[in-house]
Amino acid sequence: MTRVKRGYIARRRRKKIRLFGSTFRRAHSRLTRTIAQQKIRALVSAHRDRDRQKRDFRRLWITRINAVIREKEIYYNYSKFICDLYKRQLLLNRKILAQIAILNRNCLYMISNEIIKKDDWKEYPEMI
Repeated sequence: MTRVKRGYIARRRRKKIRLFGSTFRRAHSRLTRTIAQQKIRALVSAHRDRDRQKRDFRRLWITRINAVIREKEIYYNYSKFICDLYKRQLLLNRKILAQIAILNRNCLYMISNEIIKKDDWKEYPEMI
């Protein structure tokens, strides 16, 4: 029986897998099957942590806003502040408010003072 030389397709597939696993350690970077398993695991973790990152940043922004608002006894707390922002139809997202809180606290104090200062804020309908 004659010898059959295998084509390059399987070798090309394994090479591509090995390139992904080149940063892994020990057998995870050498053995094709182990690399494939680690690749799946790495991609699952990356997908999960991208969702997790969004939650973590939102929590961080809320904590920063709340800390700055409570620091000066002008305003009560974060939830009432956000509620009043919506009633006033000042649509600033939490990321921008956190940036303002860090870089320019006086600006955030001015925003909160404007909300407090007006006595007619109860005229707006309650949020649904």
